Amino acid sequence: MAEESRDERFLYLISCFRPRLKQFIRVQPVLDLLPSLSAGEREKVRAAALQRGEVEGAEELLRVVERGPRGCGWFHEFLQALEQGGCSLAACYVNPSLSQLPSAAEEEDHDLCVHLVQLLHSTLVDRMQTMQVAEKCLQMGIFQDEDLDRIHTVTDNRGNRDGARELLSRIVQKKDWFSPFLIALRETQHGGLADDLSGNTGENRQNEMKNSTNEETKVTSQPGYAIVEDLKQQENVNDSFSSENSVSETSIGKNSISDVSTGDGSVSNSNENLGQSCTTSDSGMFPFYEDEVESRASPEPDLILRDYQMEVAKPALNGENIIICLPTGSGKTRVAVYITKDHLDKKKRASEPGKVIVLVNKVPLVEQHLRKEFNPFLKRWYQVIGLSGDSQLKISFPEVVSRNDVIISTAQILENSLLNAAEEDEEGLGFFFFFFFSDFSLIIIDECHHTQKEGVYNNIMRRYLKEKMKNRKLAKENKPLIPQPQILGLTASPGVGGATSYSKAEEHILKICANLDAFRIMTVEEHASQLKNQVKEPYKKTVIADDKRRDPFRERITEIMTDIQNYCQLHPKSEFGTQTYEQWVIREERKAAKEEKRKERVCAEHLKKYNDALQINDTIRMVDAYNHLNNFYKEEKSKKTVRSDDDDDDEPAVSKQDETDEFLIGLFHAKKKQLKELARKPEYENEKLIQLRKTLMEEFTKTEEPRGIIFTKTRLSAFALLQWIKDNPKFEEVGIKASYLIGAGHNSEIKPMTQNEQREVIDKFRGGNVNLLIATTVAEEGLDIKECNIVIRYGLVTNEIAMVQARGRARADESTYALVASSGSGAVEREDVNIFREKMMYKAIQRVQKMPQEEYLNKIQNFQLQSIVEKQMKAKRDRHKTYKKNPSLITFLCKNCHKLVCSGEDIQVIENMHHVSVKKDFQSLYHTRENKTLQDKHADYQTNGEIICKDCGQAWGNMMVHRGLDLPCLKIRNFVVVFEDKKTTKHIFKKWGELPVRFPSFDYAAHCPSSDED
Repeated sequence: MAEESRDERFLYLISCFRPRLKQFIRVQPVLDLLPSLSAGEREKVRAAALQRGEVEGAEELLRVVERGPRGCGWFHEFLQALEQGGCSLAACYVNPSLSQLPSAAEEEDHDLCVHLVQLLHSTLVDRMQTMQVAEKCLQMGIFQDEDLDRIHTVTDNRGNRDGARELLSRIVQKKDWFSPFLIALRETQHGGLADDLSGNTGENRQNEMKNSTNEETKVTSQPGYAIVEDLKQQENVNDSFSSENSVSETSIGKNSISDVSTGDGSVSNSNENLGQSCTTSDSGMFPFYEDEVESRASPEPDLILRDYQMEVAKPALNGENIIICLPTGSGKTRVAVYITKDHLDKKKRASEPGKVIVLVNKVPLVEQHLRKEFNPFLKRWYQVIGLSGDSQLKISFPEVVSRNDVIISTAQILENSLLNAAEEDEEGLGFFFFFFFSDFSLIIIDECHHTQKEGVYNNIMRRYLKEKMKNRKLAKENKPLIPQPQILGLTASPGVGGATSYSKAEEHILKICANLDAFRIMTVEEHASQLKNQVKEPYKKTVIADDKRRDPFRERITEIMTDIQNYCQLHPKSEFGTQTYEQWVIREERKAAKEEKRKERVCAEHLKKYNDALQINDTIRMVDAYNHLNNFYKEEKSKKTVRSDDDDDDEPAVSKQDETDEFLIGLFHAKKKQLKELARKPEYENEKLIQLRKTLMEEFTKTEEPRGIIFTKTRLSAFALLQWIKDNPKFEEVGIKASYLIGAGHNSEIKPMTQNEQREVIDKFRGGNVNLLIATTVAEEGLDIKECNIVIRYGLVTNEIAMVQARGRARADESTYALVASSGSGAVEREDVNIFREKMMYKAIQRVQKMPQEEYLNKIQNFQLQSIVEKQMKAKRDRHKTYKKNPSLITFLCKNCHKLVCSGEDIQVIENMHHVSVKKDFQSLYHTRENKTLQDKHADYQTNGEIICKDCGQAWGNMMVHRGLDLPCLKIRNFVVVFEDKKTTKHIFKKWGELPVRFPSFDYAAHCPSSDED
């Protein structure tokens, strides 16, 4: 009876203190000390701990204990297992004698001590020498051998910081741990940390140093007294920390990369800005124990797939390489998270190394996938980190990979790492390949339809395919194979690659499959009705603007353009305001520059600006077209004028304007007043804008919380449309709150958006502070933009992939997808072609899916061989044409006046990027002026003036500061490059990289001025 009463008391204690027991039990060491458990029960508990974490493992263990009876002594065995397995605090709660049960005051002190460690968690992790403290804790009896072994393993494998996290997660589970921990810190030269924890600062610290060791023990036994007392007075103290109680995160990089480098291509392999991480301990750090506090803590989301998601995921869960094709808004990324967790769990159970890299093609997607998908679902069990050129942590890529289980990265980071390894050392290249392919067990490629041609995804996958072919050879020779990762591709639309027939569309799909080494391409078939309910098709409509109205503003512009063409005897065959006219005029400008025909070159440049104005007039307002021209001619006049140092007049003196300059500038100013007046007349407003206004007013008054996106072609049109909306009070009356969203590249006259600015706009859109986005194609693909009830493509029609992506944004109930276009633009016809291509794509996918497996694999293999051979041939051609010219054989002429500027021997390169002239007396050839273009773009990086030709005012480049030196940095597009080889040839280049010459690195010592003033 006594034994039975004792058992009942035991079970009662478990039920009372279950939340605390779950936090204090370390499953594995306790399991090892329970021989009475069956193998099945033991495996079930172990699996729960491995798959769902220590807390869930402890819950499963407690259930096994409760399900007894085990016969005489079973509960005593469990109690001893807790004590001997390092879970002494848990043992105190289930000891039926109740002699060691902590009092309410002791519990409160313990919880506050835990809270205190949590407050100082980042400081402890950063500054603590983990193994010194862990060994001291073992000597003092706080830790057991198992604790030390685990901390040692984590520290060795993942570094000191992760080891410190493991130490802290274990020490808070011990009985009477706080005072001995402070002593351990002091005795291992961490006195500052002990002072921080104990709340001793300033005078208190000095007094403490005078006291004896016994006195120190008395002080520290009241943990962090000053802080604890303060904590007790805070009513909501738990609320502010419990929401992140299991995660310690490093700060995200805030636009840390200089704007000089573009995209994420500047990240190197060895020492670069990489980290954006979320790391956790195995069991979740520093939990609170009261049920009400647990309910306030951020809940672990359930990782559950819908039936249609599970249908497409199944082959990947069995380890196959596949492409998953699911529409926008159907949860592709959630499927990828599920496959990632399943993959890592299986690897862990098999005691095999497992590591996943998720590759994305846009920097904002790194943080989006990390914060919204991978970290919330995986942080409890695995180390997850995000890497991009916009990140902040300085650490080498291989080191990041070795420390983490899941890496979310822009593909360019990985590609740069591989390229750098190849450049540094051929032996190192082999090592890095081995590191890369053996270390990753799963590669996930987001928006995988980009895995083609010379895209970065395809360059990475070609390396994989080469290793696969090497494995075939090794298999024939009965040699060990190189481990290769599983591949998972994700896309909403693989497209048809411009195909005009079903056979070509099928070939395109097969090539994508081949490039990704996909065993099959998965679409939803069995659960198609569920997918249709989840992803609602929007109502589609086309709004045609009648462009037959009279357009006097356009007429005046075309008259000016005709006058210019007659003046310089240029006669195009294409129509004004078209893309073909633009291409023609660019060709004429380059041709005239090479032939030193200044009159024709300058006229072609001005015709391009007028053609731009016609395109703006066709898209947006007349006033936007007028401003574009007016700003250009202001800039031209500024270039042709200089002011002497003693000239204080407001009107600057006119420099060397030749006859052509005078004609062109005079022609614009003669028509300027008429153009300005026409631009103000509302009766000539763009018909497309009238239709856009009607569509917006209709859609934004239909629902209570409308949300929409307008897709437009250029940054300039996005900016101008926003201005148009702001200038029209009717839009504000119906509740439209607009903002624009554009790309981050520096290849436009409009200032680009930084990654932080993009993120801020998207956050405002999600929160409702903005309900209409005016976006370029940057918003079509990938970015997690809240579901919309209206998506408008404003005259922008590209390909079937973009159409599917943009339409997928309209996924709210009763949503509308509209194309607003003028009747003569061809946009409607192109949209019809895209609809046909979309149908062709789905039929091609079905044909590939139904293809006999042997035929499919043969075709895939042939396309893979073709891809590798094409790459080898291209590399061979590049080697032949690269760096074969000697710098001494080339000279640079001003593109406008053709005077000699410098030779190739005068050019040196800074950071493999900036080409500067080191020619003696070079500054006598140019003027420096304020960089108006960059000022108008509101560039947020340092500009030191634009350099222009002293004779003709042609822009040459910018002044840059390098380690205290002012240097002229040249833009090659502003020069004619003359090759003095067997025969003299002249060329125009857009980028320095196109020039087949390698220039020496900048010699800082040779140009640094010596100073005797010191």
